[in-house]
Amino acid sequence: MTRLPLALTMGDPAGIGPEITAGAWRALREGGTVFAWLGDPACLPSSLPVKEIETIEQAASVFSNALPVLPLSLPAPVRAGVPDSANAQTVIDSIARSVGLAKAGVAGGVVTNPISKAVLRRAGFPHPGHTEFLAELCHVPGREVMMLASPMLRVVPVTIHVSLREALDTLSEDMIVETGLTTALALKQDFGFDRPRLAVAGLNPHAGEDGMMGREEIDMIIPAIEHLRAKGVEVTGPMPPDTMFTESARQKYDAALCMYHDQALIPIKTLDMAHGVNVTLGLPIVRTSPDHGTAFDIAGKGIAEATSLVSALRLASVLSENRLNHKEGLPS
Repeated sequence: MTRLPLALTMGDPAGIGPEITAGAWRALREGGTVFAWLGDPACLPSSLPVKEIETIEQAASVFSNALPVLPLSLPAPVRAGVPDSANAQTVIDSIARSVGLAKAGVAGGVVTNPISKAVLRRAGFPHPGHTEFLAELCHVPGREVMMLASPMLRVVPVTIHVSLREALDTLSEDMIVETGLTTALALKQDFGFDRPRLAVAGLNPHAGEDGMMGREEIDMIIPAIEHLRAKGVEVTGPMPPDTMFTESARQKYDAALCMYHDQALIPIKTLDMAHGVNVTLGLPIVRTSPDHGTAFDIAGKGIAEATSLVSALRLASVLSENRLNHKEGLPS
């Protein structure tokens, strides 16, 4: 089966996106993971061979010799390391067009280069980040779930881009259950696990210590775990967050369900920052991204590493194929 090409967004053109895009093409040009970049070719490194294409279907025929580009035009000049909200709409258009290609079935998935939420916000972008915008584009707002995945660990925060105070105020049994069900389905259809195993983190120190250090485990997390088990999900917890990420503990589950953003992201970025990939679950399309930001401070200096983007592209290709096989009843 021939894999469909992936759609890679431009990201913020003043960040390291153009550099890591070039690095990813050089790493993958002979490796079978074909992608087309949607952006302004003028902001790519001048040494990079580029071929403008009219449709993403043409990407495979040129990929080994040049980076296929579906061109977009930026209204303002790009200075590496100096973001400009005048270019925000083109950054947004790159995301929207990539999603459209995936929804139309001509792209195997969407891989997003890093954006600056602050820069987009100044231009009127109303979403907290990529994840929420993608859910709106796919007409499933509120169903999006963020996973960070690497060969060493997969983590899913139940609450995402909100303050810690707001996370504590909004966390609920229903949120935990819905996030757990979405994660279990994705582990089956996208990652190829026949019987996915979830581990649920406690919220409080020592997972509450039987209510001595907080009742959220008793009142909210344990009932959510019981609900998930009733739905047929293999799940353990609540586990003390300070011990559930050790090497021996990680062998006992396929993904960790965490209660808030940093509880999930600190362990995976500590263990495997270079190969971490952001995966959006709950969408009708496959979406991944590198597990880092725009890195304006090193943009244009030729030192940005493409490792995480390469991992994101490779994983998106695998997830796309697994999802298709799942729909057709074939082994992943």
